[in-house]
Amino acid sequence: MQLSQTLLTAIVTVPAATAFMTGTGPTSLPATTKLSATLNGWIPDESKFAYGLPGTIEPVMDFDPLGFAEKSDLVQMKAFREAETTHGRVAMLAVIGFLVTEQPFSFHPLFDTNQKDIGPALRHLDEVRASAPFFFELLAIVIGGAELYRSLRGWELPGNDENTALKADYYPGDIGFDPLGLKPDNFEDFSAMSTKELQNGRLAMLAVAGIVAQELVNGKEIFVNFGLAPDTFDPSTLPIKF
Repeated sequence: MQLSQTLLTAIVTVPAATAFMTGTGPTSLPATTKLSATLNGWIPDESKFAYGLPGTIEPVMDFDPLGFAEKSDLVQMKAFREAETTHGRVAMLAVIGFLVTEQPFSFHPLFDTNQKDIGPALRHLDEVRASAPFFFELLAIVIGGAELYRSLRGWELPGNDENTALKADYYPGDIGFDPLGLKPDNFEDFSAMSTKELQNGRLAMLAVAGIVAQELVNGKEIFVNFGLAPDTFDPSTLPIKF
């Protein structure tokens, strides 16, 4: 078996439950606990792992081999969970982006490249810079706007009296974006949904790291390495050569 195939297979089969810092399971609170206006019904409890934040499932409960949760106060724990949730969401989008823009799908219609094989997704920004250089400025504005909204929603102003980063009434990762109305109205269901998101985000972070490493090793697309797509990419066609 090729090294790249072995690497990717190992990455995507790692149990998400053993991935990163986690919190207590969703079944620890009664189903009748309604979401409060703040913190989504979560009541921080220093006697519980990660102050009772959802995010852990069997068979590996309270997984924290380096003791980050044990050493963290509530403010730091919320900051850790905020970072984990945000990076997990970005990683889930990244995995989808990598897979659908490469062979055999090659779905990238925005930059006049839909008729071209532009190879592994790791190199697609080279092609974008050449065909639509304005895109990067636009992307910077969109990302900056999203981060500004997130910071205004959840962050305290610098130099506040409590010297905290996140607002006391801000639940980590809940920026109020729910266009489909999927957010449950009780904490048990919310906790279960939050745990699923965290587990998938953790797995996605591992998966995208594996995908990037594999493409750096041999410059081949994921499905090409698995023998599921033809290897038709010619690196010499890219505007930037390495």
